[in-house]
Amino acid sequence: MYEYLYEYEVVHEWLLYIVAFAASFGIALFLTPWARKVSFKLGAVDKPKARGMHNKPMPRLGGLAIVLGFMATMGILAFFMPELRTLQFAGFAVGALIIVGLGMLDDIYNLKARVKLFVQIGAAVVVVFTGTRIDFIGWNLPEIFDTLSVPITILWIVGIVNAVNFVDGVDGLAAGVSSIAAVFLTILCIMTGSPLAVVFAATLAGSSLGFLPRNFSPAEVYMGDTGATFIGYVLAVSSIIGVYKSYALLSVLIVGFALALPIMDTVYVMVCRILKRKSPMTADRGHLHHKLIDRGYSHKQTVVILYVVSIFAGAIAILIALENINALIIGLVALLVLFSIIYVYRKRVDQDEE
Repeated sequence: MYEYLYEYEVVHEWLLYIVAFAASFGIALFLTPWARKVSFKLGAVDKPKARGMHNKPMPRLGGLAIVLGFMATMGILAFFMPELRTLQFAGFAVGALIIVGLGMLDDIYNLKARVKLFVQIGAAVVVVFTGTRIDFIGWNLPEIFDTLSVPITILWIVGIVNAVNFVDGVDGLAAGVSSIAAVFLTILCIMTGSPLAVVFAATLAGSSLGFLPRNFSPAEVYMGDTGATFIGYVLAVSSIIGVYKSYALLSVLIVGFALALPIMDTVYVMVCRILKRKSPMTADRGHLHHKLIDRGYSHKQTVVILYVVSIFAGAIAILIALENINALIIGLVALLVLFSIIYVYRKRVDQDEE
């Protein structure tokens, strides 16, 4: 009797995961042309600029398709998942509305960086105080870490939100890398047994992939801050709910690998800007995708190279999650090699430019 109930629950969960991915994919795919039209009507258009990658005005509210694909799917699944009818999910939804509203205003009016950062912190605070935070209990760390749980969680959410936004600089890059990260995060969350996190990640993977066909080079529409910050927000919250509570300190490395490309690129660029005595939020052509294109690679070649890097990093995350010491060593060596390659390459590019 109990075996049949267990098998039923497993099948039920997997059906929900498949529906989450398929529904969000279909909705986002269908709504992307609509989001493109809305962009022009609201004046959310990215005009050509020196550090840009296009030579004609581009609509940049395409992220609405990703958001609506995700949220509509959540509404459907709420009838079947009690986890989507809790205070924790309500906090997530409110935070999402704040992030999306901010993104839309920025896509239309180009808000100042400090304003965006302040509002993003506010959205993260809502999430934290409705039950989503990095739990350090059981990590064998000093009690001070548990005290710092709230600020560390807020920093993680805001950091990932901006990391995805910063990597959105080439046709199809942010949507593709985010889809890859979401797929690997889905697998990691399945391994930890967190249905809510799995649904979040699977739904995000579907909506991002649904948007990708019209965003891949040559792009018809951009996701803008609306889509990029929302994707980062969902990835950050999913990783907290689904991974951090089960893997102790190893979870940091796991999630770090799954989101390796946007995290490493953002950290590197921000450090370089600070060393040059510039604001870390100042836009420039210092990102890896800019360097590759400036080196002579086409948009498509650049995107494919960075897709491969993301897939490689995500695969290492899965190996580490198996908690095998050999896999862990491989992962650490691979991370070191990845950092070294990027550092040496960028150093050579910088020297050639001088």
